Amino acid sequence: MGKVLYTDFEGIDSVIESMMDNPQLKKAVTRTTLYGFWDKILPQKFQKRSKPYSMLPGGVMVVACENPVVAQELSLYKVMLLSKFQPYLKTLNMRVTDLKFDPKKWEM
Repeated sequence: MGKVLYTDFEGIDSVIESMMDNPQLKKAVTRTTLYGFWDKILPQKFQKRSKPYSMLPGGVMVVACENPVVAQELSLYKVMLLSKFQPYLKTLNMRVTDLKFDPKKWEM
């Protein structure tokens, strides 16, 4: 058996760079990053009772809520939440125009 040379490996940085050329993957990574900031903008009592679920066309973020009471209370904070989101959105070059709170999307 001949000696195997491992000199044709691609570096991890070039693999990640080529993966990020895929627009759908880039979009998913950006959304996941944005979702990670959700707890930073929320009042503490809602952090375990709501989580980002998806994005709709037009920049509408759907937020899963533990129950209808949480959804209603968060809707009262909507303007404040959108305002607190702005620095993160600018950094990620994203646009969120509205928040939709949906208790039907809640999964444990």
